[in-house]
Amino acid sequence: MIDRILVADDEFMIREVLEETIRRHNIEVITASNGDEAKKMLEKHDCQMAFVDLKMGKTTGMDVLEHCRAKSPSTLFVLMTAYGTVETAVEAIKMGAYDFILKPFSPDQTDVLIEKANKWLQMSEKQIYLNKELDKEVGFLKEIIGKSSEIQEINKLIHRVANSHVTVLVTGESGTGKELVSSAIEHVANPKRKAPYIRMNCAAVPENLIESEMFGHEKGAFTGANERRIGRFELADGGTLLLDEIGEVPLSMQAKLLRVLQESEFERVGGNKTIKVDVRIIATTNRDLKIEVEKGNFREDLYYRLNVVPIKVPALRERSGDSRVIAKKLLERIANRQNRELYFSDSALKCIANYPWPGNVRELENFIERLGVLEDGPEIGDDAMPDYIKSPDKSSISCSSSTSDSDTLNLHDIERETIKRALTKTGGNRSKAAELLGFSVRTLRNKLAEYKTSGEWDPEAQVAI
Repeated sequence: MIDRILVADDEFMIREVLEETIRRHNIEVITASNGDEAKKMLEKHDCQMAFVDLKMGKTTGMDVLEHCRAKSPSTLFVLMTAYGTVETAVEAIKMGAYDFILKPFSPDQTDVLIEKANKWLQMSEKQIYLNKELDKEVGFLKEIIGKSSEIQEINKLIHRVANSHVTVLVTGESGTGKELVSSAIEHVANPKRKAPYIRMNCAAVPENLIESEMFGHEKGAFTGANERRIGRFELADGGTLLLDEIGEVPLSMQAKLLRVLQESEFERVGGNKTIKVDVRIIATTNRDLKIEVEKGNFREDLYYRLNVVPIKVPALRERSGDSRVIAKKLLERIANRQNRELYFSDSALKCIANYPWPGNVRELENFIERLGVLEDGPEIGDDAMPDYIKSPDKSSISCSSSTSDSDTLNLHDIERETIKRALTKTGGNRSKAAELLGFSVRTLRNKLAEYKTSGEWDPEAQVAI
């Protein structure tokens, strides 16, 4: 969450208005009246966000942005100007700016930017689920962990395609790490991040907004289009665009997407100027696009245009030994973060290696995170492993649900066992257990009532607050 914002502008009134607006969010504000002062503030203070004027004399907002990328790369940078042009906006965002706002702007616009930034920071934290330290056992890449032959082959393929301009289609089940493979290609091809790398989650954009998100729109193109918007293809010009979950693009948009891939040109929504771009496409999907083509849900010509170089990321159960390697690395990361010693016993690692992990790496990461919170350590033995992991073939799972879907049963069992451990660790204190689990107390009480009603577990044996 944002707790400190820098405001840099040579106009006193602009600084005052912004400071007053930001303080309404209970956020600390520091100010600077010129670019050089802004640079010093960014070096001295940890700011999660910065509003910086484009023209402040000798040291411009673009100079501060360049300094910020080098000295404070995690700061979300918003460039302000009364002299805005589309070209300046594109250049700023390519350099790493979070957003671009034209003067004069209202307090409501500031509020929206801060709320969006807070949500972005929250999502970024949730999406980081693999270690960022170099995995020496694997080799070149920081994020991909594994020693299996399948992962080694993917690593080799990443090196082959990285420096070409071909379109890559990355497929695999949810949670396998498709986006990590995409980032790996970009990391090898563009290690110093000189070219833009723009991401778009196609599944997260409403159908009526996806065209605007991809291609941008002109002011007045539709209700609510109060200013010109630059789309993802234009922002990615000269670099790479990741189209995450490409299988979710509606059929009505697929012809327009195909045209861009074939001709490298498009028009903004509501515009008549044809815009040429040079963009390398990486697409990911957890769907079988061949089957979607047969069903009529996906254009065959678009599928072949995307599937130039296919990379299939195998499920974790198909990567012999990788679950053990990943678990050790993830626990090591948690231990370092908490500044304490944690390690698995051989018997615990055997349990982890034998379990199929239907939710793939994401499920494994969530499980290790829970262990890191709930177990005292330093050694985590097989007694910390729930029954469904100790005996993955065991069919007698106590659950009130009538479904036979083993994935659903597993997830249900994980949650119940984790709640039990949290209550045990906190001596039955439900408020502390809820805080440990990331639940509200009300949610925890509802779940306990559900377990009691179903006959799975009587939580009344736990000490109540």
